[in-house]
Amino acid sequence: MDPIKIDITILSPVEKVWNYFNDPKHITKWNFAHETWECPSAENDLRVGGKLKVRMEAKDKSFGFDFEAIYDEIIPNAHIKYHLEDGRKVEIIFDKIDDHTTKVTEIFDPEKQNSVEMQREGWYAILNNFHKYVENH
Repeated sequence: MDPIKIDITILSPVEKVWNYFNDPKHITKWNFAHETWECPSAENDLRVGGKLKVRMEAKDKSFGFDFEAIYDEIIPNAHIKYHLEDGRKVEIIFDKIDDHTTKVTEIFDPEKQNSVEMQREGWYAILNNFHKYVENH
């Protein structure tokens, strides 16, 4: 299956966008697709070979899962590549448009359980949540 690509433009400097995307104290505030979900914990060892680990769960505790990835490439304020436990690859590009605008693009390999459209919508909902969090904090 072809990788899925989504992007969003955020009215904030690239340094702030990078920090809010990667700092665990911020990740827990935005990393969920719907208001009925939450991200109660996040750990991020942002270095090649380091691990990203976030817990995502329904607020009513009916369902939850751990999202884990290993970093393959990091260029601060510009680019991240990592792979998931099942081998799928993810790439995030932080494109500085100007001093107050950043475009974030995510390119990820789809998994096989859910439709491509459902995955696109879910990842986009999280990215949009991130966008709103950054612009409002």
